[in-house]
Amino acid sequence: MTMKTARALALLTASALVLTACGGKDEKKAAPASQARAVSVGEVQTRPLGGGIEASGVLIARDEAAVGSELSGYRVARIYADEGDWVRAGQPLVQLDATLLSAQIGQQAAVAAQAQAEAARVSGLDGQGVLSQEQIESRRYNAKAQAAALAELQTRQGRLTIVAPVGGRVIERGVKPGEIAGSGTTAWFRIVRDGLVELEADVNESDLAGLSVGQPATVTLPGGAQVSGAIRLISPRVNTDTRLGKVRIRLPVREDLRAGGFGKVIFGPSGAAVVAVPEAAIRYDASGLSVVTVDAQNRAKQVPVTTGRSGGGWVELVQGPAPGARIVIGSGAFIGDGDVIKPIPVAANGQKAAN
Repeated sequence: MTMKTARALALLTASALVLTACGGKDEKKAAPASQARAVSVGEVQTRPLGGGIEASGVLIARDEAAVGSELSGYRVARIYADEGDWVRAGQPLVQLDATLLSAQIGQQAAVAAQAQAEAARVSGLDGQGVLSQEQIESRRYNAKAQAAALAELQTRQGRLTIVAPVGGRVIERGVKPGEIAGSGTTAWFRIVRDGLVELEADVNESDLAGLSVGQPATVTLPGGAQVSGAIRLISPRVNTDTRLGKVRIRLPVREDLRAGGFGKVIFGPSGAAVVAVPEAAIRYDASGLSVVTVDAQNRAKQVPVTTGRSGGGWVELVQGPAPGARIVIGSGAFIGDGDVIKPIPVAANGQKAAN
């Protein structure tokens, strides 16, 4: 082999080595992208905190009117309403038999008229000696007494018709035709004013601080129907035995809301909107709290954060990434700065977002 040929072979070998080396570097750069970890990615959001608290309770009437008779000894002649009926204020519910009272009124009217006539005959006779002053005053007093007795019977006559004190829905009827009215008996009717039924939920003492009047709530009925409402009242006291507090949830008027029924409630978020991230996005390590952000090239970066309040699965960011920034959810501990990831978008409810 000549010197010229040997030099040519050496150059070819060197060229091959260079090309091989270059190809190896390119393959090494491409490897991270092809082997990128698939992780869930959400966003820093501006939203109200709170919510997510669950409780159960009983459906009760917001205001309930008990209706009965003020009179005793009168027979129930007619009944005009039944359970489930809607009534208006002043509508007749029961009519008591007026036969006996009408006869008493007629008799008393005659007595009152006679007493008035006797009182009229002594008008102007004061001090004339025809009758003693005592006799004159007695006739006048008797006329007034008989007129008062007549007025009392007439008032009683007006109460023979039992009317609804409020408008609403009758949820109980406890009177029967022919029954004799007696004072102190149980209520004849129970009426839910305006048909308003609400849920009285028992809430753990530790959760009461996270609730406020007006906060939205969703009530689930035993049949599966869901009703949207809002907190109307939070009890100022806690049961010393159960450590539970009463919370009233205002609900719309619906036929399937029955007083005495059972319901479950989930309270929605409340309060002013704050910058927040899902609790699963917070990373805890020796250096403190942080989140892992994802840039436009899908590269991860650990960013320190300062947190505030929490509620409903979200944590307020007092200091950290701005709203809209992409963050890793749930896998931050396995990702280092600069790692390329394959993002899987996650919606605010924790489910994978639709493509």
